[in-house]
Amino acid sequence: MVKRFDIWLINLDPTLGSEVQKKRPCLIVSPDEMNKYLNTVIVIPLTSTRKDYPTRVNCVFQDKNGQIAIDQMRSLDKSRLLQKLGTMDKPTCKKVSDLIIETFQF
Repeated sequence: MVKRFDIWLINLDPTLGSEVQKKRPCLIVSPDEMNKYLNTVIVIPLTSTRKDYPTRVNCVFQDKNGQIAIDQMRSLDKSRLLQKLGTMDKPTCKKVSDLIIETFQF
């Protein structure tokens, strides 16, 4: 089963415009209850390209520095998931959760 805060290699293609593309690690952010029953997951791509955007969270995964691109969050069909790569550390997950709330609060 896909779990919240797992990192999966996901095929993001085909994409349009400025969407993050290709196969890349993504953080699962949809709650486990959704992951259990739906055929879709909500993910946030990881990128090694660092930008000074307020919607990015710095991270280290598999000894590589990068960012979690909250501005690229999207819902995808589970058929795009290729391979589980691991789980993100709790302090980074807390930062991501806090920034998602801050980004979408009314």
